[in-house]
Amino acid sequence: MSQLFARLQRLFDEGHGVELPDLLNDQRFADPDPRPAAVLIPVVERPDSEGGPTAILTKRLDDMRKHPGQVAFPGGRIDPGEDAVEAALREAHEELALEPAHVRVVGATDRYVTGTGFEITPVLGVVPPGLPLKPNPGEVEAWFETPLSVLLDRANWSRNTVFWKGADRTYYEMEWDGFHIWGVTAAIIVNLSRRLAWVES
Repeated sequence: MSQLFARLQRLFDEGHGVELPDLLNDQRFADPDPRPAAVLIPVVERPDSEGGPTAILTKRLDDMRKHPGQVAFPGGRIDPGEDAVEAALREAHEELALEPAHVRVVGATDRYVTGTGFEITPVLGVVPPGLPLKPNPGEVEAWFETPLSVLLDRANWSRNTVFWKGADRTYYEMEWDGFHIWGVTAAIIVNLSRRLAWVES
């Protein structure tokens, strides 16, 4: 077992063993029957000499019908007969040619209900560095890595409020290497940062 996997598993188990109030969610803006979906949060096991572990994110194509141009984790709908882990691994393979065999799954974290009709289960996993990832030209414009220490430090996120669907909605955002991370992806990361306590560990 790698040191990174062991650390993430310990923090994951500890963080999910307690009740956390006020996790981000758009449940109040959502449809009454959201469609199940899953995303993979792939953490690359990079050594400290390379800046430490990173997370892989993608930028969706600008002409996509759903969430065009947004930064996201690889993911999509859960097909009949799948669980969230299987769906997240399948979608990561379809979007980035990330082989499921290369992912060591830590676990599924807090579901996030979106205002656009999805209930997303994020799945945390560890992958080795140097994988030959290939973005699917029909879905992914680009992929990039961001240090986990940056993503999971809530001090790096700007907190904002917008009036949406008749109520105030709080959202977070961050700029990284020319990419704008916000919306559902940002909320999933901020929620995970509360579960993992990575910065404090």
